[in-house]
Amino acid sequence: MADENPLDVLKAALAGAARAMSREPEVELAFTADAPNSNGRHIKVPMPSRNMPADQVAEARGFADAAALMLRYHDDALHASGRPNEAVARSVFDAIEKARVEALGSRNYTGVRGNLAEALSMRLKSDPISKARTRDEVPLASALSLMVRERLTGEAVPANAQLGVELVREWIEEKGGADLDALEMLVDDQKGFAELATRLLEDLELTEGDIDPDDGEDTGDEDEGEDPGEGDEDEGEDGDAGADSQVDARAEQSDEESEDGEGEQSDDFDEMDGDAGEDGEEGMLPVRPNRPFSDLPPQFEYKAYTTKYDEVIEATELCDDDELMRLRAYLDQQLVHLQGAVTKLANRLQRKLMAQQSRSWDFDQEEGLLDAARLSRVVVNPTHSLSYKIERDTEFRDTVVTLLIDNSGSMRGRPISIAAISADIMARTLERVGVKTEILGFTTRAWKGGQAREQWLADERPAHPGRLNDLRHIIYKKADEPWRRARKSLGLMMREGLLKENIDGEALLWAHNRIIARPEERRVMMVISDGAPVDDSTLSVNSGAYLERHLRQVIDWIENRSPVELVAIGIGHDVTRYYQKAVTIMDAEQLGGTMVDQLADLFDAEV
Repeated sequence: MADENPLDVLKAALAGAARAMSREPEVELAFTADAPNSNGRHIKVPMPSRNMPADQVAEARGFADAAALMLRYHDDALHASGRPNEAVARSVFDAIEKARVEALGSRNYTGVRGNLAEALSMRLKSDPISKARTRDEVPLASALSLMVRERLTGEAVPANAQLGVELVREWIEEKGGADLDALEMLVDDQKGFAELATRLLEDLELTEGDIDPDDGEDTGDEDEGEDPGEGDEDEGEDGDAGADSQVDARAEQSDEESEDGEGEQSDDFDEMDGDAGEDGEEGMLPVRPNRPFSDLPPQFEYKAYTTKYDEVIEATELCDDDELMRLRAYLDQQLVHLQGAVTKLANRLQRKLMAQQSRSWDFDQEEGLLDAARLSRVVVNPTHSLSYKIERDTEFRDTVVTLLIDNSGSMRGRPISIAAISADIMARTLERVGVKTEILGFTTRAWKGGQAREQWLADERPAHPGRLNDLRHIIYKKADEPWRRARKSLGLMMREGLLKENIDGEALLWAHNRIIARPEERRVMMVISDGAPVDDSTLSVNSGAYLERHLRQVIDWIENRSPVELVAIGIGHDVTRYYQKAVTIMDAEQLGGTMVDQLADLFDAEV
């Protein structure tokens, strides 16, 4: 025991405490040098330095305790049933629920209270609320979660966030103070607490009326953009302009507001920087809103603040060969049972494609190859002439397929593993029948903006910056590259810390421009995603639908003006509202079979 590594001792202690607190004996805990996160019973906490400083140990304890409390006191299905559609309202809703769960832990366990406080203190160091100097700079999700924590536990707002909270406290208390007071009575009732939180969002004008996540056209964002906007104008007469601009930024705006009013929104969406992104790293996956279809304004223009930090990179350049091989082995190990099922489906697709490419014969011809099967007729009756046959090729257009895989943080875990192995098997199958396949992925280089945002801040935050993050477009397999050479590259999707934000519109254009340059006669692009585009940094300084509008614009252009055939598969989210040819699956396990079916349908349609 004397020679035992202190980190191993801490890990065992944290894992044991997490199992006991969550009442889940199968909880697994590991250290990570990347962003801490939890996915079900798998918890990854920040790794302390080798000398085990007290604050870092307490931080690790805090993350482990928070994840364990979510397993014990939080019901994912119940939470999802009440979540609003609008991205910022969802972010606030998540933050309030997180505050409820941690408050229960603080009230029931004295040691946990201290650990959670230390983790919160570390988290606030990177939260925009600690740097806010005006109302418009205060992330509402962070402020509300701290006020809820204050109500439920009696603990004061941490010193580095006090100024930010005080900037919006009067407005929040005026609009929703009664709801905040009532939350304490329902802290043990998640359903009742969620209903009251929804009412709080309505009182703060972040949502409009009852929320139905499955409601499509009837609760369109056009309405959500107009009514709250009108209400904001009325409130502006009362002199509460700073708070009103917060509300404006949290409603879907009209087309004119999307272009002309972005400067007024400023950093009103910064709560996504400090909360939604953090939740994506610490437990709750990044918010992936799906809004009803709305017509794009013909004048809508999308831009990037700077593209000099973007990168298009091959998977082999992001890590060395040894690591790629380890990641690929890990991927294979995770999906041994799935690979057989998908392979059977892929073989079915291969037989279908081979049948379409098979040769046919024209019989009873005057010349050609002698038809030996009909020689018996000549033997029986010599008056019959010899019969010949001519081989004729069935037309099968030269085809290339691009698989574009969403590499965002919300895909981590089972979805990205299955997407990787399914893409691998599809590439192998299509290669057998002469259909070239390109496999691409898209994400960002950083959470919360990266170098693009830093440059924007250094330039004194000019208005209307547009896209404000550094793109990372990954080439896993080129169309002309043999499958055996690219196989290990797909293991990169298993790399911790790779999956971050997603900007779908530009990714589609990038993949489209690659495939349109191909010489093949037929070009098919399949997009695999789990929701709408989300980039916290970009949405913090533009309208809430900035990225989504661009995505719809790109999809419309490809579907109606480009020769590329576009099809999409949504994992857990309805992508049929974006794409004409699309299917939604609720379980990632269905992905392989769905990919096969979609490709088979496309090739059937040609025959």
